[in-house]
Amino acid sequence: MKRTATARWQGGLKDGSGTLGTGSGALANTPYNFRNRFEEEPGTNPEELIAAAHAGCYAMALSADLGNANLKATSITANATVTLEVVDGKPTVTSSHLDVVAKVPGAEPAAFQRIAEGTRDGCPISRVLNAKITLTARLET
Repeated sequence: MKRTATARWQGGLKDGSGTLGTGSGALANTPYNFRNRFEEEPGTNPEELIAAAHAGCYAMALSADLGNANLKATSITANATVTLEVVDGKPTVTSSHLDVVAKVPGAEPAAFQRIAEGTRDGCPISRVLNAKITLTARLET
């Protein structure tokens, strides 16, 4: 399986702009620029897309891992916060923190925590990131 995305950029770093698109068409000509990425101007950026990918991947993987333990979630909400810091003079994604709330009938808190932590390390996006990945997982009752 392969997935594709395209970025187009025109101009300099601070005065230029670009667009992002995905092979599926879910994103098409989605604009981004320096202000979206390194300042607080609304709009998407690569780090936000990494956060979305990590949250989405984790939620699906947790559902699978719970199923392997004969548990079924009625809801899983995963939020990912990707941190971009300057390291050795270069912007670097240094961490992704997952904050997860799940409603899982019949789950024991300790078992849920163990499964959630295993999923943190095993989800495909966690495995692709070369960054510290942290997790906060809460079982909703």
